[in-house]
Amino acid sequence: MTTEQYIPADGLKPFIKSFMIIESKEARENRLLPDTAIVLAFRIRGSVTDGEDNSHIVPASAITGLRKSPRLLNYAAHTANLLVFFKEGEAAAFFKEPLHELFSRSVSLDELIPRHQLEQIEEELHGAGDNRERVSIVERFLFSILKDQHADRLIDYSIQQIKMAKGDIRIKNMVSNLSLSLDPFEKRFRRVVGISPKQFADIIRFRNLIGQYSASESLTNTALASGYFDQAHFIKDFRSFTGLAPQQFFKSAAWW
Repeated sequence: MTTEQYIPADGLKPFIKSFMIIESKEARENRLLPDTAIVLAFRIRGSVTDGEDNSHIVPASAITGLRKSPRLLNYAAHTANLLVFFKEGEAAAFFKEPLHELFSRSVSLDELIPRHQLEQIEEELHGAGDNRERVSIVERFLFSILKDQHADRLIDYSIQQIKMAKGDIRIKNMVSNLSLSLDPFEKRFRRVVGISPKQFADIIRFRNLIGQYSASESLTNTALASGYFDQAHFIKDFRSFTGLAPQQFFKSAAWW
């Protein structure tokens, strides 16, 4: 499997982390871990199925919400996809639907975008001469559906606070410094980001933990330093996020 990353055009940089082209010459399985980016996926060629039994074919144009559990994707041989990774809280600038409705779901993009518009994009992608042209096609599409260029400053501030704390933060304490009570803040956060602030913090904390994993250090000590209360709580969360026990996970096949 090979990947190519592309930096978005200046007008999209406030909203998009990156574009990625993923190509797989051979059939393979990939384990996707919970992350904080809502993702658009456009099929260039081949097919992708979802789940342990390969029973669900992923649509040619799809949007994937945030989740707290792993997702298994199975790529057929000679498959290529173009992915769009949104910055946290910024997908709301393109879609009027509350993004928490996508939680733990991956749906065809025509649930949010008119089918005729997607058919045009898909046709252009298949006819493109190279990957740079494909990225340009998707950029034009994103500019065409960009609705609101003004970020929710309060939610953006709270996202940055959670990330700075590496997820080890009490949401109630953070909200006490904001001009909003807890319940309306949580509803607003879920609508814009696609997940509750507590779940978002959990993902940040877990991602930070596995990102600094070292076989030469105790994983339990790393977990305790990241804010987990005890080993049992950590193991339970680890299985929930990865579907595997720690030792099995770090010896497993490719994961993102």
